[in-house]
Amino acid sequence: MRKALLSLIAITAVLIVTAVVRMAPVSAVAADPYAFKNVRIDGGGFVPAVLFNPTERDLVYARTDIGGAYRWNESAKSWKPLLDWVGWDKWGWNGVVSMATDPVDTGRVYAAVGMYTNDWDPNNGAILRSTNKGDSWQATELPFKLGGNMPGRGMGEALAVDPNKNNVLYFGTPNGNGLWRSTDYGATWAKVASFPNPGNYAQDPSDPNGYLSHRPGVVWVTYDPRSSSAGSATRTIYVGVADKDNTVYRTTDAGATWERVAGQPTGYIAHKGVLDTENGHLFIATSDTGGPYDGAKGDVWRYATATGTWTQVSPVPSSSADDYFGYSGLTLDRQDPGTLMVATQISWWPDVIFFRSTDSGATWTRVWDWTSYPNRSFRYKMDVSAVPWLTFGTNPQPPEVTPKLGWMTESLEIDPFDSDRMMYGTGATIYGTEDLTQWDSGGQFTIKPMVKGLEETAVLDLVSPPSGAPLVSALGDIGGFRHTNLDAVPPMMFTSPGFTSTTSLDYAEKNPAVMVRAGNFTDADRPNDSHVAFSTDGGANWFQGGEPGGINEGGTVAAAADGSRFVWAPKGVAPHYSVGYGNSWQQAQGLPTGAVVESDRVNPMKFYGFAAGRFYVSTNGGATFTATAATGLPAEGNAHFKALPGKEGDVWLAGGTGLFHSTDSGASFAKLPGITSAVNIGFGKAAPGASYQALYAVATTGGVTGLYRSDDAGSSWVRINDDEHQWGNMGEALTGDPRVYGRVYLGTNGRGIIYGDRTGPEPTITPTVTVTPTVTVTPTVTVTPTVTVTPTTGKACTATYQPGNQWPGGFQAGVTVKNTGASALAGWKVTWTFPGDQRITQLWSGAHTQTGTAVSVTNAGYNGAVQPGASTSFGFNGSYSGSNTAPAALTCTAS
Repeated sequence: MRKALLSLIAITAVLIVTAVVRMAPVSAVAADPYAFKNVRIDGGGFVPAVLFNPTERDLVYARTDIGGAYRWNESAKSWKPLLDWVGWDKWGWNGVVSMATDPVDTGRVYAAVGMYTNDWDPNNGAILRSTNKGDSWQATELPFKLGGNMPGRGMGEALAVDPNKNNVLYFGTPNGNGLWRSTDYGATWAKVASFPNPGNYAQDPSDPNGYLSHRPGVVWVTYDPRSSSAGSATRTIYVGVADKDNTVYRTTDAGATWERVAGQPTGYIAHKGVLDTENGHLFIATSDTGGPYDGAKGDVWRYATATGTWTQVSPVPSSSADDYFGYSGLTLDRQDPGTLMVATQISWWPDVIFFRSTDSGATWTRVWDWTSYPNRSFRYKMDVSAVPWLTFGTNPQPPEVTPKLGWMTESLEIDPFDSDRMMYGTGATIYGTEDLTQWDSGGQFTIKPMVKGLEETAVLDLVSPPSGAPLVSALGDIGGFRHTNLDAVPPMMFTSPGFTSTTSLDYAEKNPAVMVRAGNFTDADRPNDSHVAFSTDGGANWFQGGEPGGINEGGTVAAAADGSRFVWAPKGVAPHYSVGYGNSWQQAQGLPTGAVVESDRVNPMKFYGFAAGRFYVSTNGGATFTATAATGLPAEGNAHFKALPGKEGDVWLAGGTGLFHSTDSGASFAKLPGITSAVNIGFGKAAPGASYQALYAVATTGGVTGLYRSDDAGSSWVRINDDEHQWGNMGEALTGDPRVYGRVYLGTNGRGIIYGDRTGPEPTITPTVTVTPTVTVTPTVTVTPTVTVTPTTGKACTATYQPGNQWPGGFQAGVTVKNTGASALAGWKVTWTFPGDQRITQLWSGAHTQTGTAVSVTNAGYNGAVQPGASTSFGFNGSYSGSNTAPAALTCTAS
């Protein structure tokens, strides 16, 4: 939907006047072409639905709860992401609550998007529509929120295209908003006023967080295409509602009036409603909850559309003591009418159960059966060699096996063109088979992951050490991995110990084989395990240390530069330090609970902390911390900061109010003007010829939140993603690669780990500016661009003063020096007189003297040479006690 609104030429033109100015506003910057790929993990999250188009073979879609939507590529046997263009402004649109694929015009596809219906997501939901199978989209925003990651998200599909008149769509909505309809291919929508029941079920109506009190509402729409002919709106439509007493409704006049279907079962919610048009049967799969994590009872029912008769056809009826699960995943074999399958919504122990019937539910067989307890027989075999971590590194005792057949199986779909192919979603992956009918002939069918290309992990931290594996990751839900090959699935997540979520990672900069990680798990399951672990071989093997009392969550952890000690700030517990590998811990003094901790990358005795806008430093290995005098830092708790390798005391901090830099161990910070907000900062190998490491930032400048790189210590920035690659709320984890210039690793919340490499030429370019407002440039990327203007004769320069942040008693400013002559400058000198009592306390990119109010600044060794038309800059911090008025004039002297 969102195309690149600025051409490269236009963006580069702005670079001419901003990008080479150190500490000057960078409201718009150049772009550098990049190729982005996923670091392969394959899956890692819940897939609530797989959808086969009923009229075009191999056209398959999948929706996820936080990671967007995908389309199947049959030739590559992989999935293509379709919503990577969703950015920070609409990050919730990566939650997909429903999809619909058009059976008439198969290029059309629709997605109902929005992640949370409580205040966690600030935006309303939307209906996205595409005419090219999801390659591009248009959006219609709705007047209410949608919940792609809310309770009940596996029910559906709530969005459906009329198979007889495909400009008509219906959409079932949550939280009392009822049933909606579009008659113009999803461009506009109106509520169906005649629909009587918006749904009253909520898992916990009194939940103060507004999460479990979510009402899934109207949850599925199923057309009976037999009720009208092509070109006329379908007259008979069935609709499922999350209401245990009134769960199925029907219209027989194309939506003019609706009625509760008579004789329907009560006490349960119909998660799915699927129509067998050959035999005239509507099947529903019901459960006692909305799922997807729970459900203890349920039934399968068959409704004869010709007679109005309901028949219970449950494989295990809810009245049986053997029923300890609800039903959800429900599918029909369109090539073999009367054949259907249903899955248990939740059957954690010993495993999910699939049931199959070839006689419209009269009789069933199970995908596995009990023999003599604890043994089972299996109609399937599993091959997870393509994604070996799906065993989760476990070795369970019978009757449990690894890998599990699945869990949270809300979607189970037989290919309408191929009775042998079936796909189903789980809480971790998409599984599938291509020989399903072996079930009926007495053989074993083979289940394999069918998830390549679909990446759904939430990334919490990333490190790229200077030696060993190029990347180590900290992930939500599946712990994390050591990635020795970015393009291959790792064999196993972290084990011994394993964390459900790894919250923080670090390595010793001078001894990178030493690593530490902290994380979460259910303490009741493992009361003797620790939330911190160590490695001495670069993350290949781990062992757990001890821990202080009272720890339930990992928090953040930092390793000394030489690996000799560690500082750990667990969530909700005072920070501690350990000499060695966590055999004993001592409480750190002076650092508040909840602080974020990092280590200096040169001095092994120096650690840093940040909390509530205050920066802290320890020079005795974490034993005591002292708050520095730095002010003006972001006050929010989710700021990220990191110390630069190779330079003691060089620290960068990213937060909601901008990007900040310190060269004195946090004693003072300079705010980079023009960057209005920053999410994270990372470092990578320096550009060719540069001495300072490349910087990577997820930040906002000129109103554009993007992924940026600087090759000159923050003087100028290039945007390295584009509007088609935004990945929602990216940036919780970010690092460059210290071994490959330009390579960046980006963490997302639901789209896995992205890595990018430059695809353009080495960064050299000479843009040209005419004296008219028209700007002509060569649209490639520059590290040190040269601007040509209509020159004056000889050597000449100007200096422009730019006020920055100001706080009580202190301020920040920058000065831009521009060569306005015809010859290159070898050096320059800027002088001015302060009108008040201002004093310069710190200056960068130059050398200064101040006598009273008179100031003189000469160039540094690296920025004295300035080509005609080009600019450089310097910046400084200052103090004052009276007023802080800018100097009236600056004088620039060229040499």
